[in-house]
Amino acid sequence: MTVIDLTIHKDRRARAIQRAKEQNIIIPTYAQMKNPELIPDKIKTELKQIGLWDVHPRNLFRITWRNEPKPSGGGFGGVNWLELPPSLTGVPARIIVLVGKWFPTGAHKVGAAFGCLAPRLVTGQFDPTTQKAVWPSTGNYCRGGAYDSALLACDSIAILPEGMSKERFDWLAGIAGETIKTPGSESNVKEIFDKCWELRRSGQDLMIFNQFDEFGNYMWHYEVTGHAMEEVLRKAMGKRDRYRGMVSATGSAGTIASGDYMKQLYPDSVIVASEALQCPTLLENGFGAHRIEGIGDKHVPWIHNSKNTDMVVAIDDNAVVNISRLFNEPAGRKFLIEQGAPGELVGQLDLLGFSGISNVLSAIKAAKYYEMDENDILLTVLTDSMELYQSRLKEMHSEYGVYNDRDAAADFARYLHGQSTDNLRELRYTDRRMIHNLKYYTWVEQQGKTYEEILDMWRQRDYWTAVQEQVGEIDALIEDFNAEVGLL
Repeated sequence: MTVIDLTIHKDRRARAIQRAKEQNIIIPTYAQMKNPELIPDKIKTELKQIGLWDVHPRNLFRITWRNEPKPSGGGFGGVNWLELPPSLTGVPARIIVLVGKWFPTGAHKVGAAFGCLAPRLVTGQFDPTTQKAVWPSTGNYCRGGAYDSALLACDSIAILPEGMSKERFDWLAGIAGETIKTPGSESNVKEIFDKCWELRRSGQDLMIFNQFDEFGNYMWHYEVTGHAMEEVLRKAMGKRDRYRGMVSATGSAGTIASGDYMKQLYPDSVIVASEALQCPTLLENGFGAHRIEGIGDKHVPWIHNSKNTDMVVAIDDNAVVNISRLFNEPAGRKFLIEQGAPGELVGQLDLLGFSGISNVLSAIKAAKYYEMDENDILLTVLTDSMELYQSRLKEMHSEYGVYNDRDAAADFARYLHGQSTDNLRELRYTDRRMIHNLKYYTWVEQQGKTYEEILDMWRQRDYWTAVQEQVGEIDALIEDFNAEVGLL
């Protein structure tokens, strides 16, 4: 069985506490991230003067789905979410999306980074006074990690493929201590892992926070995103409605962990895992490059609970990039309104970044496969927004020219309402085991996990719940750490 290591290292913990004092840092608990009403009034008052993206220690308390949707000075409220109507999706099912734009850095991955860093910090396993924090990623996670590191005034190294969007690199240039570009694009994750091994052998004093095998990533989404989904569902669900499941790109297998939480509440619900058709690793053990930035692939993340996954869907990246134009170009928005989509909603479609569009398309395919009606609810997540992809829109302008009415009509018919149940598989027990077995080649043969660990992950009934149950212990450690820092 595995759990998050909470062994305390007293000397390094003492140095971390001193650094927190010097940097005016208070660490939020999981309870506060789930329910910001528990945040002290003193901190809420300070946040009124702080921008959402400001490198300010109080923004740690904005690592929550419940930020007021404004760029500066916002307080807290309900979870940010939208419901996409049938006039847009082409299916009667109720597809509800949680909005990730209103996190610091503009993406919910800052939460996953926090989930990996916080246990190491408050136990003293990570010493911000001596160690570099290394954040391997395909984009948003390393941005979140570099942001958290900047708050702690510790050196950070962000690792991501050279083919990622210009916005990611521009922002990292002013935040990360060092940015390393690895070969390839979204699906070149092994090259990121290879760079991590190179850094380990370099003799530097560093700690690698690998989102693909860090159970802090799993726990943050299980606990925080899971509770956010529960809150949204309780607000949205009518007496005749049924919660049918959640949809998420596998990515690092963090976000999809929220499905584990929801399935414990609604055992009949499904968890739909999504990936790119150009790199169908789960669907058919495939490989390749694709343009759906933010999901990563060519391997199965160590922290993916494949035993709890019910369906795999693959989305054509051509659909994603063309729908990004449909949702954001003036001609596209005009066409959507003419087709009956509410103008207010159309004005908010820039809240869907590339992976968010892919998640919505995956939900549409699942709704069609399961023949869902107007009383069926699917939940999914918008990891980030088009704010992080404006350079991609400019590139498409240069390559394809001005987006016009005919383009909008074609993309709407082909890529949105034309989604079908192809490139999809409902998983049997043996299919789930096959996906789990794929972990062997990455994690045991290449990344140092053991044969016994991979067997335990599949066979032990309480493997995942043991991690889930650690949140209370971590909150207690955070509270003790804050008490010794003394800023509250």
